[in-house]
This record gives sequence, structure tokens and C-alpha cells, in this order.
Amino acid sequence: MERARRLASRAILKRLVNETKQSSNGQMSCRSPVLYTPSRYVSSLSPFGSKYYSRSDLLGGRNVPNSFGSQQVRSISVEALKSSDTFPRRHNSATPEEQAKMAESCGFDSLDSLIDATVPKAIRIDSMKFSKFDEGLTESQMIEHMKMLESKNKIFKSFIGMGYYNTHVPPVILRNIMENPAWYTQYTPYQAEISQGRLESLLNFQTMITDLTGLPMSNASLLDEGTAAAEAMAMCNNILKGKKKTFIIANNCHPQTIDICKTRADGFDLKVVTADLKDIDYSSGDVCGVLVQYPGTEGEVLDYGEFIKNAHAHGVKVVMATDLLALTVLKPPGELGADIVVGSAQRFGVPMGYGGPHAAFLATSQEYKRMMPGRIIGVSVDSSGKPALRMAMQTREQHIRRDKATSNICTAQALLANMAAMYAVYHGPEGLKAIAQRVHGLAGVFASGLKKLGTVEVQGLPFFDTVKVTCADAHSIADAAYRSEINLRVLDAKTITVSFDETTTLEDVDKLFKVFSGGKPVSFTAASLASEVETAIPSGLERQSPYLTHSIFNMYHTEHELLRYIHRLQSKDLSLCHSMIPLGSCTMKLNATAEMMPVTWPGFTDIHPFAPQEQAQGYQEMFNNLGELLCTITGFDSFSLQPNAGAAGEYAGLMVIRAYHMSRGDHHRNVCIIPVSAHGTNPASAAMCGMKIVSVGTDSKGNINIEELRKAAEANKDKLSALMVTYPSTHGVYEEGIDEICKIIHDNGGQVYMDGANMNAQVGLTSPGFIGADVCHLNLHKTFCIPHGGGGPGMGPIGVKKHLAPFLPSHPVVPTGGIPAPEKSDPLGTISAAPWGSALILPISYTYIAMMGSKGLTDASKIAILNANYMAKRLEKHYPVLFRGVNGTVAHEFIIDLRGFKNTAGIEPEDVAKRLMDYGFHAPTMSWPVPGTLMIEPTESESKV
Repeated sequence: MERARRLASRAILKRLVNETKQSSNGQMSCRSPVLYTPSRYVSSLSPFGSKYYSRSDLLGGRNVPNSFGSQQVRSISVEALKSSDTFPRRHNSATPEEQAKMAESCGFDSLDSLIDATVPKAIRIDSMKFSKFDEGLTESQMIEHMKMLESKNKIFKSFIGMGYYNTHVPPVILRNIMENPAWYTQYTPYQAEISQGRLESLLNFQTMITDLTGLPMSNASLLDEGTAAAEAMAMCNNILKGKKKTFIIANNCHPQTIDICKTRADGFDLKVVTADLKDIDYSSGDVCGVLVQYPGTEGEVLDYGEFIKNAHAHGVKVVMATDLLALTVLKPPGELGADIVVGSAQRFGVPMGYGGPHAAFLATSQEYKRMMPGRIIGVSVDSSGKPALRMAMQTREQHIRRDKATSNICTAQALLANMAAMYAVYHGPEGLKAIAQRVHGLAGVFASGLKKLGTVEVQGLPFFDTVKVTCADAHSIADAAYRSEINLRVLDAKTITVSFDETTTLEDVDKLFKVFSGGKPVSFTAASLASEVETAIPSGLERQSPYLTHSIFNMYHTEHELLRYIHRLQSKDLSLCHSMIPLGSCTMKLNATAEMMPVTWPGFTDIHPFAPQEQAQGYQEMFNNLGELLCTITGFDSFSLQPNAGAAGEYAGLMVIRAYHMSRGDHHRNVCIIPVSAHGTNPASAAMCGMKIVSVGTDSKGNINIEELRKAAEANKDKLSALMVTYPSTHGVYEEGIDEICKIIHDNGGQVYMDGANMNAQVGLTSPGFIGADVCHLNLHKTFCIPHGGGGPGMGPIGVKKHLAPFLPSHPVVPTGGIPAPEKSDPLGTISAAPWGSALILPISYTYIAMMGSKGLTDASKIAILNANYMAKRLEKHYPVLFRGVNGTVAHEFIIDLRGFKNTAGIEPEDVAKRLMDYGFHAPTMSWPVPGTLMIEPTESESKV
């Protein structure tokens, strides 16, 4: 049998050689189809089914250089000596020859002719040029550059805490989820049939949260702990139908959480009051909710049982921010009576990464499930009666609720939630409890040792992992720690907190003793104290109830078993590893390996977001470079990197506009004009900023009705705050009147907010700033290659014109602002829990831009437009293409109309989507923005074939 296979292989190779001919340019091409791969093998791997492939098929129709030709090379050109690992040709998949043929098939003599006919002349820029990286670094140069930046980051041992802790990322999870494109390139699980693996993992996440918090309902993750608390505050307001307008925050909450809630409260017309727990007063009768921290930001563990009963007696809902690791040994919030519980899953195997991305959570009772933000994964049954998973509740889907939504959240942190869930699966309930007991034990040993030293005073309240210390001079102790490459949290001149985590060792505790002894010899060791230390948790607060009892958390505790489980789930899903994901408006393109590599390097992963900035010089240099590059790309003057999702960017951009109007005394400017064709999050974001939405329609070609917009702007000129517009339009068209639209808004006292969702069709050809926008958010996870991770992470930085730069968000722990910094600063508040949002994934967009260079990025936009027009041309004889520009072309995406098939064949778009999935394809965006249609976006990184 083996001999027969070898003979067959030789016969195929012989036939392949015989059926190629030498062409005049020294290349070979196929005369006829060749049996290249056994058909049964093709069937098992390919969505195309069983077929005999030609060499031309497999190579996308390209001619291949003849490696066994006889031509001699007589001279060597300079071009031939240049580096071979240039990046744009790896990202932009269509070759120049293919580009010419595709443009010709669309009716144009060249790609540039197609672009000239597509992008309106009035908004075209001559060219885009970077002051840095204009030529683009090669992949090897980029990796060296990132190593240089990493070397500038100094990893000190962190005892800062405040919601961020070092953790051991199990290598099996690091390699097989975080670094695995089959997990990080998936899209949101809207198409459940090809998402069963990640849906199961997200259900594990929800189960983990509900078990540990003691509440029955959890969502499938939120952005970070601070914004999760803000979502809970909005829920409290919504539960009481907005009748009570005060929200109280206990001053034992993390400072970043308090500031985010204050910022968010402005738009809801809520009053936020911070108070000491003992001073909280509900006598006004106007309080809708109260937020407390458990354990507190300074480490204390309090029994909130009576506190919660008192709040409930006054009709006040209780939100509790908590720590998942602590809940393995502490009485859960649900048993204490909390109504809503929020927090971060970061310390469950997700690196600090200078602030994110990390999966937050929100859990509540069944009573409030329809008011929860985000997504809920549920168990259902399929058409044959078998168990199946789906997104059971999406109560905040903005394209349905629009300005009636109380949250604009439309994404999650699915990749990080999956990592945290797998961490819980790997360790199981006993393993997690052992980690928690060890962390608590180390904190206890430290507290015991300080008492022995007698030079400082240890807080008498119970604690879990954080010890509060009163001393004569906190700063001198912190300076001594700094010299030993240790970071402590200084609360004031006489108070320090020291937080322990999974990575802390007995040796670390001994180093701390040396620091706190002022360098004097210490007569004992941490190890010698261990046997004397008892738990600091009162018996009444020790956890008695079981958790993680489901078999899934009790089966996969060896690496071999977990590896198989991860791959079993992975095999049920579709990602960019398997197929094109042609989602209109979502830009699913190559997430190159060179871009992803730095994300797991220790110099980027192991830095606390509140570490002194001199320890993060590599990060700071990258932020400054990235800000400068994004300003050049967008035509803006300053950028904030803080918003850690596209919807968060929308909200931040509108809040900047709001702050600008307020600074001028225009408090009455609160009207936001939004076309009906806008992204669904737009009206929800405007509503969150306290704006009143005025809708304007579109004409028969899908463009904004300019005369209707003009009338709306003039009718509201005394109250006009902003216009929210997407460009190219959501219908996939470059609207000719966009510059006129911007002028109308400005003439009537408003600002133009541009949604950056479709920047993939702008970069290098035009820009928001050139068109006339004042502010724009960028979906770095769309245009700039951060992978979607099965529904997150994302990043949504905002760029602004000079007059808006002073109002960009800051942070209460590490002050931030615009990049480059404006001359003066009057920040709107805090948007995200970390100063620079999800800093760990910014290297992805940075390396993409730096390797592509200005020409590579411009070519990417051109090829994205070419690919969309090529597909539209191929499909137009079979399906109506709904919207086109004035010259009959589309932008980077297009909409085909399937409504006719309902009458002629009883076929709905959902039937087409499911049939595509049967053949291993991810279906395009279905029934949005026009019901009964499919919106298709091929992107530039998909090849012609």
C-alpha cells in the first residue's frame, strides 16, 4: 500500500512537470487542471467540498516562478538586495497583476482609476506621510524595535493592588488560547452554529461568576471593573425608573471606580456622593443605590449584612465590587444580600498588561436580568432536540433599542473571559482555594512580622490579601522599597498598603521585612513565622457554601486533559484560521503573527498600570509614537488612548463635545442629530451623555438627506450640540455631500462626531479631520488589526481637533490627557479603569502601522475598495446591489438584496446564512442596516481566490 502511494505521488509530480510550459518571462503556468491533492483529504479540510484542484486554483490563479528553469541571471539589481521580509505584501493579498485584472473586470483601466471614481475629489488628500516609519519597518526590524521598547520597561515586584495583581498564566492557556489564532481571530458568536466552542467557554465563565458571587445571573463579561460599576449604577437608576437621582459610593472603593461613576453620572443627571461607610445617610429619600467594596481598597474585610438590610429598608439597591479570588474563602455577596455584584476576573490567569484587557463581570438576581448590560449565554435545544448554546439575551442590542438603551455596551472581553474561565477549569475549586489561602497566608505572615519588628502599626481590621500599615514616614519606606525594585501603594504621608498575589513568595516577604526595618538586621524569616499565623478572616465571614461543583470544573486538572478540552472546543468554532469572515461594518482582516508576538512578552505583560511612569518608558514611547501616527492618519491634533472599546470611544467623544460646550457656557446645547442609517450604538451613546436625539432620514440612494439635515440643524441651532455621522456611510457609499454636511453643522453651532467604524476605507485617501469632523473614535480592532477575540478585546481611542484637546479624559491615579499634550487641560473625567485603557494590545496596532508605512496603509484602503467592488461586480447579475456612489461603485463594503427570494422561493437571509455555514463559511452581516439583506466586506487581506 505504501509503495502504491509513493508511485502515485511520483506520477502526479511527473504529470505536473510535464503539464507546465516555460513562458517568455521565465515563469511557468498550468495548461490544464492537475490532480494536486487527494479529493478525500480536500473534503476533510476544505469548505469547498470534494474537487480536483489545479495548481492555478491552489495558488489563486498566480503564475509561479520556475524553480527548475535554465535561464541565467546576468546582473543583480539594488532591489534584489533589499530585505525580503517586508510586510505590506504579506498583508495586502492582491498582487499588482491581480489588481489590474480585478479593476478591469469592474470596468476601470487601473486600480487608481477605480479609486478616483469612488472617493469624492472634494475630500481626497494628495498623500499621507509619516514623520516616523514612513517607509515601513520589515518584520525583523519591527521585532527588534519592540524588543528595544520592552527593554525600557522595568519590571518591579508589585504590591500596589487596587484591582490589579500579578498572576501565573498557565502556559497551556497562554499558548493555546491567548497565542492561538483559532481563539483570538473569532468574531462575536452571533452565528451560534459555528460558535459552540467559545459559547461553552463563556458559559463556564458565567457559571464561575454566579457560583463565586452567590447570585444566579451573570453576563458573559464587561470591559473593566470601573465601567462595570458604572453600568451597575445605571441599572440602579433604571430599576427605580429614574425617580431617585442620588447614587452613594463608599470611600473604601477604588479611586478609579469612583471617578468613572462620577463621569458617567453626568449624562444620566445623577448626583454622586462619596461618603465614609459610617456616615452614609438615606434620609433624603432620593437615593437609588449605593456602591461598596469587598474587600475594601485598603484591604479591610467588613461584614456588610446589617448595612445591606438597612439600605434595603430605605428602598436602596446595593452594588458590591468584589474580588473573585477572595470569594473562594469569603462569604459571597449574594449571601450577604447584595443586589448587583461587579469586579474583574484579571487575577484568574490574565496578565496585568499595564491596565488591560481584562474581563469584568456583573452578576445580579433573576429579577433584574432584563436590565443587565451585555450578553448572556444560555443553554437551548437545536432543531433535532439536542442541547445547544446561544446568546440567550442581548437586552442592550442598540440597533433595537437605540436611544431607549440605558447602556451602549455592544462588545465584551470574550478572549480574556475565556482565559479566566479556563484558569478556573484548570485549577478547580480546591486549586483556587489553595491559591487564595496561600495569598492570605503570606499577607498574614507579613502582618505578623511587622508586629514583631515594632517599628510600624498594622491595621486591626480583618483582611484578605492587603495589609494596611501606619508609619512615621511612608515616603521614605516607599523609596527604600523602590531601591529594592519593589512598588508599594502610598495612601498618604503616614499610610502604606501592601497587596499580595499568586506570584508572591516567602523570599519576597523577607525583602519587605528588610525594607520596613530600615535596613537593620531582621531576627526572623517569613518561613519561621508561618506556623504561628492564624487566619485573619472572622468565622462569620468564612465561606461555607460550595462553588464550581459542575463536573467541567472538576475534570481537567492535568495539562494533557485541559489541552484536549481546549482543542475540543476550538474544533467546534470558525475563525479566520478556517475561512474568510466577510462581515460588513466589522472589518475582519489579518492579525499578523509579528503584530501579536509582543503581546505576551514579560516586559509588556507584567507591569502594573499604576507603576511609576519611569518604569514604563517603553510603553510611554510607544504611546507617543502611536498618538503621532494616528494624528497623521486622521488629520487630528491630539489623541486619547483611554477608551477600551468602540462604544466607549463614542461615549468619550461625545463627552468631549459636551465638556467643550459647557466650557463656553453653552449648557443648553444638548441636541444630537443622528441619521437613521447610523450604527446602532450611536443613539445609545448620545442618550448616555444626556443628549436629545433628532433623527434625519436618507434618500433613495441611501445617502443622508441633506435638506432634511439642514432643516433639523437650523430648527435646533440654539440647542445643537453634535452630529453623529459614519463615513463612508453605513450603506457602504462615499457620500458626495459630506463636506457640506459638516459645514451645515458648524454654521449652526454644533460639532461633528465621526464614527470611525469605516476608517478602513479612509486611511491614506482622506481623513476625518480633512473632511471636517471635530472628533472621531477609531476601532483599532477593526481598521488597525487588533483581533476580535470571539467578542473582544477592542480599543476605541479618540482623536480631536485642537479646540477639543483640553477636554480629553484623565485619570485620578495617573494623570493623563491628549497625545501630544495640549497647552492647557480641563479633562472631562475618567472613561476607563486604567490610564491608557487596554494598553497591552496597543502594540498590535502600533506594529501594524509601523510595518505598513504610509504607502502600505494607503494601498490597503485601495485594495479593500477594489475587493468590495470586485465582489459586487461578480454578484450583481444574481442579486441587486442596493447602494452605490455617483459613478456606480461601492466603498469597502456593499449590500446585496435578498428580499425578492422570499416571494419567489420562500428563502430568507437567515436561510442563506445557514447554508453558507453548512459549507464552512461565516455568513456576512445579516439584515442590517437594511432588513432582508446581506452586507459584505472582504477587506484587503483576503486574496482574489
